[in-house]
Amino acid sequence: MHTTPERTWFKNPLAAFTANELDATGGLVIQDGIIVEVLAAGQQPTTPCTDVFDASRHVLLPGLINTHHHFYQTLTRAWAPVASAELFPWLTTLYPVWARLSPADLEVATTVALAELLLSGCTTAADHHYLFPDGLEQAIDIEVSVMRSLGMRGMLTRGSMTLGEDDGGLPPQQTVQDAEVILADSERLIGQYHERGAGAFINIGLAPCSPFSVTRTLMSDTAALAAQHDVRLHTHLGETLDEEDFCLRMFGQRPVDYLESVGWLNERTWLAHGIHFSDEEIARLGAAGTAVAHCPTSNMRLASGTARVLELEAAGSPVGLGVDGSASNDASNMILEARQALYLQRLHYGAAAVTPEQALGWATRGSARALGRSDIGELRPGKQADLALFTLDALRFSGIHDPIAALLLCGADHADRVMVGGQWRVIDGTIPGLDIEALIARHSAAARRLIHAA
Repeated sequence: MHTTPERTWFKNPLAAFTANELDATGGLVIQDGIIVEVLAAGQQPTTPCTDVFDASRHVLLPGLINTHHHFYQTLTRAWAPVASAELFPWLTTLYPVWARLSPADLEVATTVALAELLLSGCTTAADHHYLFPDGLEQAIDIEVSVMRSLGMRGMLTRGSMTLGEDDGGLPPQQTVQDAEVILADSERLIGQYHERGAGAFINIGLAPCSPFSVTRTLMSDTAALAAQHDVRLHTHLGETLDEEDFCLRMFGQRPVDYLESVGWLNERTWLAHGIHFSDEEIARLGAAGTAVAHCPTSNMRLASGTARVLELEAAGSPVGLGVDGSASNDASNMILEARQALYLQRLHYGAAAVTPEQALGWATRGSARALGRSDIGELRPGKQADLALFTLDALRFSGIHDPIAALLLCGADHADRVMVGGQWRVIDGTIPGLDIEALIARHSAAARRLIHAA
């Protein structure tokens, strides 16, 4: 029996940002979880649609993509002892707290982070998890389970730390692992969870925490393992001047020289922060195609500095956005992160140099490139039907004239609808099936336990 494929027309949105040159003011058509048509004003679908979604109240965007996070940190938001600390003292104060994480803590922290991201219009999230104290060896497995339960796409990176305090590093000894354990678990996770090709929901990446928390040998071995299995590489680099001083003392090299010496300066790699690079280093990163996850809120919160985003892009480095961990942001909100990126980069380059469309481009197409994805991040035929729809009915939007600019300039913070792979994951500003009040109660209790055990 022949059945007509289900086709949905998202008809005549209030405005549409496609992250490319296409005009979608007439809407778009999706079929089997894929965008099949993008329509200009007045255009009709080429074949009849089985469903029509009236988008006349909505600003339509590709699903936002978060390129850097630490889900577990939602348990240590706005903690007074680090509320006004810079990176290294912030880390040394928080590491002993994080070292007590349990599997239940990580599960609830991850659920909160992903729910908040989803409600902000985010459909794909990367997490950098590098804490594996005793009892938390299955951390990435826990994250995969939560990601699947919420129906989001994820780039989950198997992080690592081998240099504890006894070896001149920052982490407590109980949070570091032997290299053999790290590499074996990395291979296990790739084999068990990594999906390939268009439409993948779970990707696995390899992500030593930073130059000051792992050995040179582990960095090199991780790069070789990533090349062997064709997965991506991620680490913190160029975040603070303290890190630069550490690399010079520990390795006798600046961070980018060190990165190249361990086989990481290539298009497989994306770096968190990427602030303190010289002109010559930016040129080298761009020539290699190495991407950067710009984390504006975290960089302001910790006073780390400002990434030179326009120069990185001009040199050839893909640039995406990341909310970073919720102990340095302290939120997991992608549309607000795009707003912060707009304003921080304008402060650096001038108001005329950075438009709202550019900032949204970093949060969509740029972030997709940073994660090595060519199937998401744009409204274009053949791309995945990952969509974020925002309404502009609240008081703060009254009197607006440009709906796309208004998302950032007026501070949109909550999507009305979110679709991932053709499936609604947010409807009328809520996540179907998720009891937010119960989640908040469970999460808050876990946060109190973790801190009070300090």
